[in-house]
Amino acid sequence: MSKLVQSTPDRLTLLLESTGEGIFGIDMDGRCTFVNRAAAQMLGCRTEQVLGQNMHELIHHTHGDGRHYPECDCPIYNAFRRGLPCRIDDEVLWRADGSSFWAEYSSYPVIEHGQVLGAVVTFVDITERRQAQDLLRRTNEELELRVAERTRQLRDLANHLETVREAERTRIAREIHDELGSLLVALKMDTHWLGKRVAPQPELVAKCTGMGRLIDTAVDNVGRIITDLRPSILDHQGLWAALEWHAQDFIESSELDATLQVHVAAAVSPPEGGVAIAVFRIFQEMLSNVARHAKARSVRMHIAVDGPPDPVLYLDVRDDGAGAAPAALTDPHSFGVMGMRERAGHFGGRLTIDSTPGQGTRVRLVMPLTEGPQSGGAA
Repeated sequence: MSKLVQSTPDRLTLLLESTGEGIFGIDMDGRCTFVNRAAAQMLGCRTEQVLGQNMHELIHHTHGDGRHYPECDCPIYNAFRRGLPCRIDDEVLWRADGSSFWAEYSSYPVIEHGQVLGAVVTFVDITERRQAQDLLRRTNEELELRVAERTRQLRDLANHLETVREAERTRIAREIHDELGSLLVALKMDTHWLGKRVAPQPELVAKCTGMGRLIDTAVDNVGRIITDLRPSILDHQGLWAALEWHAQDFIESSELDATLQVHVAAAVSPPEGGVAIAVFRIFQEMLSNVARHAKARSVRMHIAVDGPPDPVLYLDVRDDGAGAAPAALTDPHSFGVMGMRERAGHFGGRLTIDSTPGQGTRVRLVMPLTEGPQSGGAA
């Protein structure tokens, strides 16, 4: 019997035999010097079958995936050969019948009078724990897949509703232009005709003149409503012109210190359909938020488009206004922010908002313009 066993007191032996953890000792050659009952039972061996055996060759010879496990790589042996104590929970140990089990084990050198005599190894069977972890992981993966699928479905539904809404806006704008616009023009002509025929009566002339001004105001208002519903420039001249037109209109009407920079690479045609509408509506919302909430003195707008073969659109709007707390930007009731992100996300874009109370806000849209499976869908 080796010195390691001889130096073990009887009380310690009783303690080792009563514990539920598997415990065994090895000498400097890796041979088993003692093993408790729990270890022998977990390994499916009798004590006398284990004592004196090379423990790596007996229970640690192969990885869980079937690869050979070289003894030189064994963390158990490194505990005394290299002075590297270890605690491992992602390896298997092998039973006498050739089956394996997931084990959590630790190995520490045994030192007496400054001399390393071997190592003590403790291990427990964690197969049930690993099975529970695997089940939890699979459950989480399935849940994530379901959430991702539901999110995609909701995003598709939201985009469909936006497409329907844009189509309805286009129809209403067309009908207003064709019906109400033509009626106002006819009414303006009739008022002008009437004014000529009542010239001898100043009161009636003044009334006709006043009616003419009201009709002009109505025409302007109708034009504004039509533009809000569906800007014709978007359909006739494309997205680049529509973005620049809307930015210039904002500059003229906001009375802010506003600047606009536009750079579109050559040979990049403006996108059409759903992508164009999404980008334009996002830009509208950006500037609308500046006008309504920012309380800014200045705003900087930058529109840029990379060149082929993979063009990307960048919209950047910065203001020096009141800013917003992070919680306000992630609030589920911040429908404007949520809408911009959903519009961008459906077409593979990304919207980021950097804002600090009292230090202004920066909103940036990055939208790939490469034709893809989600970039279709006419508005």
